[in-house]
Amino acid sequence: MKNQIPKQQEGGQLDTTAKTEFSSMEEAKAFYQIAKSRLLNVSCWAEICKVPLSTFTLTDANGHEVIREAEEGDYLKINIPGPATHTGDGFDWVHIEKIEEETAIQASVITIQARPAPNPTQQNPETAHFFSQQATSTFQVKQSGNTVSAEEHGRNEVPNTDTSNLTDNIRNILVGWTAKIGLSYPQWKSLVKGIVETAATK
Repeated sequence: MKNQIPKQQEGGQLDTTAKTEFSSMEEAKAFYQIAKSRLLNVSCWAEICKVPLSTFTLTDANGHEVIREAEEGDYLKINIPGPATHTGDGFDWVHIEKIEEETAIQASVITIQARPAPNPTQQNPETAHFFSQQATSTFQVKQSGNTVSAEEHGRNEVPNTDTSNLTDNIRNILVGWTAKIGLSYPQWKSLVKGIVETAATK
């Protein structure tokens, strides 16, 4: 399996993982399909999280809400606590630039990589997110032998201060700073734990 995590170059980074062990590889492979579905159904992430600090809405390339599994080229419209943005019409936006799955006899992995992006409902080319466009979030579900894990990897997390709206720039510094000192960790930890939670399948 190839490394799908972008190289860390500047700003903050975050890594969080949760895993569940099974008594056989067959059980793990079956549960991997459940965990993969949870990962791809982005609009249900807030339900999976025990501390739903933000809500996520899946949209198509034009910013229209869709109810289905995520696909490459889609966007996530994110509603986070605190001040809203002018650039994003009240939301932070990320573009799903990659969804890739690899499978082998004893292992499988699916990767979703998202990057801060302009608001797809507007003509404004400025990034509508508290992080700049060099930042990435990489979400993975993995099955290896008897283990299924879920992971989130944030890379190059630099606050976005390049918008033409001063209020947005100040807001992005504040939100980016809180994320950098780890206040986003509880949400991502709760998400990855929820993705591999077996009790929810019973």
